[in-house]
Amino acid sequence: MKVVRLLCVCRFQTSSCAAVEVKNEPILGFTEGSSERKELLKALNSLKGATEDIPCVVGDEHVWTKDIRYQLSPFNHSHKVAKFCYADKELINKAIKASVAARREWDLKPVQDRAQVLFKAADIISGPKRAEILAKTMIGQGKTVVQAEIDAAAELIDFFRFNAKHAIELQDQQPLDAAGSTNTMLYRGLEGFVAAVAPFNFTAIGGNLAGTPAVMGNVVLWKPSDTAMSASYAVYRVLRESGLPPNIVQFLPADGPVFGDAITSSEHLAGINFTGSVPTFKRLWKQVAQNLDTYRTFPRLAGGESLKDPPWLNLYHHFCSQRKLLLSEETSAEGFSFLMTSFSCI
Repeated sequence: MKVVRLLCVCRFQTSSCAAVEVKNEPILGFTEGSSERKELLKALNSLKGATEDIPCVVGDEHVWTKDIRYQLSPFNHSHKVAKFCYADKELINKAIKASVAARREWDLKPVQDRAQVLFKAADIISGPKRAEILAKTMIGQGKTVVQAEIDAAAELIDFFRFNAKHAIELQDQQPLDAAGSTNTMLYRGLEGFVAAVAPFNFTAIGGNLAGTPAVMGNVVLWKPSDTAMSASYAVYRVLRESGLPPNIVQFLPADGPVFGDAITSSEHLAGINFTGSVPTFKRLWKQVAQNLDTYRTFPRLAGGESLKDPPWLNLYHHFCSQRKLLLSEETSAEGFSFLMTSFSCI
């Protein structure tokens, strides 16, 4: 990871800023006799017939409820990949309370410190945890080695590295000064919690939905998909191992309607980061609209469903019309940063 100097030109003040230079993660070939192939085969063998216990995690507390569920391998239904439990409304509300209490201290940390969590997580997934996360994606979600490598390794690593890069560089985008006045914009996390609702089919998207709001100073309730539980929990543990403090991202498997009802009825809801079906996102949107008088702020909703782009992609043209951008998975994280950030102009 290198730091270079460049000119930031946008609909903000033009300034010289330190840019973090990152590159796309190479996609490994897993050819016969390669080290990555040997490590992956070893990880796959270790998971054969094994069932992983996955609790709800609130802070540092591992919680089991009575509502026990199982993740089954899609190509071998007799293999219970993971045993987990659904968080009930009481536990979800407990997680909300703990997250809100931890929010201010996390938001006040320098963005460089928050970004280091994602940089370190990317390095860990690129190295020692790559085979484990790939194996859990393959067995739990029925992906081939090529599909898993593109998703759970390369894409997730790129999400973490590029999101951290954009978070750091965003601080240097400042409004223009005028004669006799100096204008400064502070980028803050939202005043409440963000709910991250992940899809069934991509390990990378689950990690991104939870990780990106966190790097911007937010606290997150992560609802992983039942059918991606094992790989999602592995990513969550990497984030914690990388220095993510307790209560910043709560890991909460839950029944969809129960989770949706709990978060949308909380006065502290500040955002929903969603990838999934159109009907589910419409339901959440309607619930937020019906509860607008309940909230302390106006919740931001970012949703990607089917082949439709998330609404925050349109922010590029508003904020940076003079800046040429490639709307890729990496650069789109910057647009998301605008959505999941509060602006304070001084």
